Amino acid sequence: MSDVYDSSHHSNKKSVSKSTPKVTRDKEIPMELKGTLQGHTKNPLAAFCYYPDRVNFVAADSEERIVLLLRRHPITNLRWIIAALLMSVSPLVVSIFIDISTVPIAFQIIGIMFWYLITTAYIFEQFLSWFFNVYIVTDERVFDVDFVNLVYREITDAALDQIQDVTVRVGSVIRTLFDYGDISIQTAAEMPELEFEAVPHPDKVAQILRELRVEEEQEKLEGRVR
Repeated sequence: MSDVYDSSHHSNKKSVSKSTPKVTRDKEIPMELKGTLQGHTKNPLAAFCYYPDRVNFVAADSEERIVLLLRRHPITNLRWIIAALLMSVSPLVVSIFIDISTVPIAFQIIGIMFWYLITTAYIFEQFLSWFFNVYIVTDERVFDVDFVNLVYREITDAALDQIQDVTVRVGSVIRTLFDYGDISIQTAAEMPELEFEAVPHPDKVAQILRELRVEEEQEKLEGRVR
């Protein structure tokens, strides 16, 4: 099953819950009102956060405000979590089917410790990859932050007025059930396409991008561009 949305066709527009306010860029949203926004959360592990608190990143300008902070849907972590559980119980399974009594105890302990060190490193690496691979939408630009390792990352960005087309793809029953999908953003920037992979509430994200782009165009017409 596939649900493809193209922001360039008005007939395909989808409505967002009434509790999601129209995006505004003219002033800061008061802290007491942020708690009423659908998608606003203080959970640092959230995969969808609308106007997040206390979030900064190195590529942001001083006056730039973050509208959306996105990660892959938590359900996408299930594969590596299952793999980590299997790795955790594998020493016990091996001891059942293979006689290791002839191996000195010291070597058994060292082997088990080494195996669990590998398992811990695998869990840590997978979690960091999920946590730091983020997609950011500000009131000026969109960012794709690729976390490669602790000392290297890649940041791709495009200005809102360079967005030409936004397409949402939800390609399976699981994605429909958990409401997540991919968003392709066609741009006129040096990088012609940005891909938001497996993000929650893709239709809401597309609508927010569309509203921000319209406001950017309106600012240009009114001469209010920063």
